[in-house]
Amino acid sequence: MIAAIVGAYLIGAVPIGWLVARAFGVSDIRRHGSGTIGATNVLRTLGRLPAIVTLLGDVLKGYVAVALAARFTQGDPVAVALATVAAVVGNCWSVFLGFRGGKGVATGLGALLRLVPWATLAALPVFVAVVATSRFVSLGSLLGALCVPLGAALLGYPRASVIAAVAVALIVVGRHHANIARLRAGTESRLGQKSTA
Repeated sequence: MIAAIVGAYLIGAVPIGWLVARAFGVSDIRRHGSGTIGATNVLRTLGRLPAIVTLLGDVLKGYVAVALAARFTQGDPVAVALATVAAVVGNCWSVFLGFRGGKGVATGLGALLRLVPWATLAALPVFVAVVATSRFVSLGSLLGALCVPLGAALLGYPRASVIAAVAVALIVVGRHHANIARLRAGTESRLGQKSTA
């Protein structure tokens, strides 16, 4: 179990956005825009294609991390739940970037798609609707993340899975503390705007 959890952390820790930005000529994406390695900052800094590659890479690594953990622990629900959280922790506090990283949204999406697929798919329209109407990616991410554990509980997923979904949601909320402050102050950047914060 421990090896599966550590493996999930290391897969989650692969800094996709940082690597994609380097491939597109930016030495360190953290020195640009909002200072994160996520798809939103890549979009604002480098454009649509690098952002799509980053998003898909982050989602895929989250899914793969949990899928491998499930395979190597024979689907042990506790081990798979812990691996889900570990993958998101790896994304947010990557050992490859001095324990800095992203905000856990896309990696969390991939991990939760493997752990609690129906609850995650049910939360996606919330994200889409909020971003489409407000153009605040951060607000859509927060509300979408909070919907997953609720959906997991209502759909009867195992307790360990629900707790893991709660933990992922709390990590995402915590990593968005600056965004929450800007949303409250009315200074948060909307999708399509350049961000300097």
